[in-house]
Amino acid sequence: MGPTTSTNRETLEVDVLIVGGGPAGLSAALRLAQLQQEKAGEPLSVAVLEKAREAGAHMLSGAVLDPSTLRDLIPDFKEKGAPLAAEVHDEDVYFFTESSRLAFPIIPPPLRNHGNYDISLNQFVRWLTGQVEAAGIDFFTGFAGQDILMDGARVRGVRTGDRGIDKHGQPKPTFEPGVDILAKVTIFCDGVRGNLTKELMRRLQLGEDDHPPQFAIGLKELWEIPRDRLKPGAVIHTLGYPLKHEEFGGAFIYAMPEGQLSIGFVVGLDYKDPLFDPHMAFNRFKQHPFISSLLEGGQMIRYGAKALPEGGWNTIPRVYMDGGLIAGDAGNFLNSMRLKGIHLAMRTGMLAAETAFDAVRAGDTSTAALKAYKDRIDRSAVRDELYPVRNVHQAFGYGLLPGMAFAGLAVATHGWLPEDLHGHPGHDRMKMLSWYYGSRTVPIDKPSNATVVDRKLTLDKVTNVHFSGTSHDEDQPSHL
Repeated sequence: MGPTTSTNRETLEVDVLIVGGGPAGLSAALRLAQLQQEKAGEPLSVAVLEKAREAGAHMLSGAVLDPSTLRDLIPDFKEKGAPLAAEVHDEDVYFFTESSRLAFPIIPPPLRNHGNYDISLNQFVRWLTGQVEAAGIDFFTGFAGQDILMDGARVRGVRTGDRGIDKHGQPKPTFEPGVDILAKVTIFCDGVRGNLTKELMRRLQLGEDDHPPQFAIGLKELWEIPRDRLKPGAVIHTLGYPLKHEEFGGAFIYAMPEGQLSIGFVVGLDYKDPLFDPHMAFNRFKQHPFISSLLEGGQMIRYGAKALPEGGWNTIPRVYMDGGLIAGDAGNFLNSMRLKGIHLAMRTGMLAAETAFDAVRAGDTSTAALKAYKDRIDRSAVRDELYPVRNVHQAFGYGLLPGMAFAGLAVATHGWLPEDLHGHPGHDRMKMLSWYYGSRTVPIDKPSNATVVDRKLTLDKVTNVHFSGTSHDEDQPSHL
């Protein structure tokens, strides 16, 4: 493998290494700093690795924040200038048909957002990074974790990626070897299907076959529209069109200050139609009369897409092992009913920090010692929120109406069910063309839900990727 195996590397040793500078990783770092102040004693050395060139660069603006965890982590967050764009004041839920909409007479409890905040996640992460750095934690941007350093089944740390490698994997004149960062405890906060967590799960068999992880794709655009179109703090959720009853998903619209509108579309990756295209579904959603009227006269200024861990409580892997913990989206901590995960990422980051702090101070970072992290989760608001809705995504596998009925039952009974539902990996649900379309002749060179792309309201994938700000050296290894 050339430079990856034969190069002499610099080694850095810390007590706790946090991989990922998102809400989970930053909350873990700040909680560690707080614990050092609260409990005194020998200070722990802590480092945070973030692959983006600057804090928040990989966070797309537009989210609704449940402030419960932030309030526990930083009680005076308002006085410290937390960038909370607008408190939610007005919310609606609609069921869409192709040309009309039906308002829900009552907002379903999981979608109620009064007391929450519309935020720019990019700005929020930058602010949280400032709190971490002010607390004396080392924060390294532009360093991606490339490999997990292990000794048998024990996590010893992370190797950062080599720089100056060409597309064939060979060193260029600008070659710089990555650094081996050794830690007593490594907290993996590298996001949904993170490259390191995914490898960790494979090597240590951390998941359960009976409850495989299930994912959705979320597509989001940030628009500038006339400022009088929607008041900041408005939140809209939709179900129905353009998805079929067999397809899981929905959409959200968050009104931000300065006429900015965050519009997103979520589709479960367990759809059956092999010609279905989530990106085209997003375009069709924007063509709905209600949505197109909101966006009329506006301009799309930013785009992004990411996977979402939708499987729920039962798909959370074993999140502790010798020398390692997993937090945030990397551990599937997301409430698909509420479309929220930021506060859960922050909470699990804090709990991981408390566990790591106690383990390092005690000189025992074994699996048995770090199991205290799972015990903390089970006693926390994380379980209180996720356990009752653990079967909801699986119920939507039977269709929209059964899923909605089950979701209502889950809310009413606090998740009571004599036996849990079993999910399926998304790729297992996709059907063969011959099965799905039967004897019908269909063109296989275009999506089944294709629509006109005008590059104003509806956009092709290449244009959207341009607006994502993605930038790569042409002569570098593929990151896919």
